[in-house]
Amino acid sequence: MSVRPFRNIKRRKTKEIKVGNVKVGGNNPISVQSMTNTLTTDIKATINQINKIAEEGADIVRVSCPDKGSTVALKEIVKHVSVPIVADIHFHYKRAIEAAKNGAKCLRINPGNIGDESKINEVINAAKDNDCSIRVGVNAGSLERDILEKFKEPCPEALVESALRNIKILEDKNFLNFKISVKSSDVFLSTSAYRQLSKKCDYPLHLGITEAGGFVSGSIKSSIGLGSLLMEGIGDTIRISLSDDPIKEVQIGNEILKSLGLRNRGVKIISCPSCARQAFQVIDTVKILEKKLSHIKAPITLSIIGCVVNGPGEAAFTDIGITGGGKGNNMLYLSGIQNEKILTDNIIDRVVSEVEKKASELEKQ
Repeated sequence: MSVRPFRNIKRRKTKEIKVGNVKVGGNNPISVQSMTNTLTTDIKATINQINKIAEEGADIVRVSCPDKGSTVALKEIVKHVSVPIVADIHFHYKRAIEAAKNGAKCLRINPGNIGDESKINEVINAAKDNDCSIRVGVNAGSLERDILEKFKEPCPEALVESALRNIKILEDKNFLNFKISVKSSDVFLSTSAYRQLSKKCDYPLHLGITEAGGFVSGSIKSSIGLGSLLMEGIGDTIRISLSDDPIKEVQIGNEILKSLGLRNRGVKIISCPSCARQAFQVIDTVKILEKKLSHIKAPITLSIIGCVVNGPGEAAFTDIGITGGGKGNNMLYLSGIQNEKILTDNIIDRVVSEVEKKASELEKQ
C-alpha cells in the first residue's frame, strides 16, 4: 500500500506519571478517558458500563464518589474491570482517602477545596501509600472565591492561577504524580487557558471541553477545542464530555486522535457523502460496515467511494478499498492495487472478510 504523506505533530514534552498501569505524559501515547453515569453504588451496572467503555477503546475510566457508599463500592468494582479507575471527589477529603484505599488509581480533586493543610496532607499520604495519582481538576464553573473576585469572571488567567496554586500545594508536599486540567464549556476560554498553562509547567495535561452538550454540538465543540490543542502538541490524555452514552465519548475521542495520526486503533473508514454518480448505496453501506467492523482493534484503513471520480485515488492509499462501477460491478482494491470486480450485493460480506483477514495478519506480526 502506498503511504499518504502527512505532517508529524511534535508533542510538548511533559513529565511522565502513572495512572495504574497506564503511563501518561512523556513519550507515551495520548490516552482516552470517559466517565460512568451509573450510580456507583449500583456495583453490577457500574462494572458493566466500565467494561463496555473499555471495550470501545477507553484507557482510563472515571467514576463519581459523592458518598461513602460509592467509595466502598470501588473495592468490588476494581476487581472486575481491566482499566484503572479515577475517583471523582469534591470537597470531602475522607472520600478521597477511602477511594485511594479501595483501589482507585487516581483522585480527581481540587486540593484547594479539600480543606485545611492537615486534611490535604492526609489525602496526599493516602495517595502515596496506595500508589494513586491525582488530577488537579480546575473548572471555570467552580473557581475559588478569591480568584473569581480578583478576575471578576472566569477567564483563562483565572483558570491558570487556580491551577498553579493547586500545583504548588502538591509540590510543597513533595507529591509529583499528578496531571492537570483547566476546563470550561467555552472553547476559546479552555484553549487559551491550556495554552497559557502549557508554557508555565511541564506536568501532563488532561484535555477537555467540559459540559460540551449533546452528541452533535458536543462532538463539534470538543473536536475544535481539543483538535486545535493536539495539533499544537498540547495534551497527554483526553475526555470528550457529552450528554450522551459514554461509549460515544470514547468513539469521538478515538476518532479525533486517529484523524491527527496520534492513535492507530480500529478501522478508519474514508467514505464519500454520496451523490447521483454512486453505483451503490454508500451511506447505508458505511453504516452497516461501522457496526460489523466495530470489534476490529488492528489499525486498518478502508475506503468506500461510490464512483470512479475519487475512488481509485483514495483506494491507492488504503489497505482495502471499494470503488463503485457500472452495472453493479464494483472494484475491490487490496493494498492500493486493483484486485477484482465484485457485485454490489457482495460488498458487505467481502469487505468484512478482507478486513478480518487483514486484522489477523497484523496481529501475527
